[in-house]
Amino acid sequence: MQNLVNIIIDLFSGLTSLKYGRELIVFIISISPILELRGGMVAGALLGLKPLVTFIVSFIGNIIPIPFILLFIAKILEWMSNCKIKMFRKIAKFLHKKANKNKSKIEKYGYIGLVLLVGIPLPGTGAWTGCLVAGLLNMNRKKSFLAVVLGVLLASAIMMIFSYGILNNLVN
Repeated sequence: MQNLVNIIIDLFSGLTSLKYGRELIVFIISISPILELRGGMVAGALLGLKPLVTFIVSFIGNIIPIPFILLFIAKILEWMSNCKIKMFRKIAKFLHKKANKNKSKIEKYGYIGLVLLVGIPLPGTGAWTGCLVAGLLNMNRKKSFLAVVLGVLLASAIMMIFSYGILNNLVN
C-alpha cells in the first residue's frame, strides 16, 4: 500500500505548495476507492501531518461517499449489468463477485459484520466494499450508514496505530 500511496503523493506533489496541499492529498486519497482512509492515514504520516489532522481529514474524506454509494450502488450496478458496453458489464460482474465474497459474513453477523468488514484493514475491505455489500443486500440504509461509519472509526484507530508508530512508542 505504501508504494501506491507514494505514487499518488508524487502525482499530486504540486499541491504541497498550497497552504493546505498536504491535507488535500490526504483527502483525495481517503475519498477514493481502494486506498480510502487506510491510504490517507499512510499518506498523512509520510507527508508529516500531525496525527489528529490526518485522522480528521481521512475520516471526512472516507465518509463523504458513503450515503451516495448506499443510495445508488444497486441501481448503478443493475444499469451496468444490462449496458451494451462490455467494459461496464465486466466491472459490474467484478463488483457483484466482490460483494458476494463478503456476503456470507454480513448475512451471518448482520450490522456487526458490516462494522468489522469496514473496520478491519485488510485488502478488499473498507467503506466502499461495505456499502457495496449493504446496498446489494438491501440492508437498511440508516443502520448501514451507522455501521459503516463505526467501521471507519475502527479502521482509523487501527491505522493510526500503524501509520504513526503509536504501537511502537507504547512498547518502547
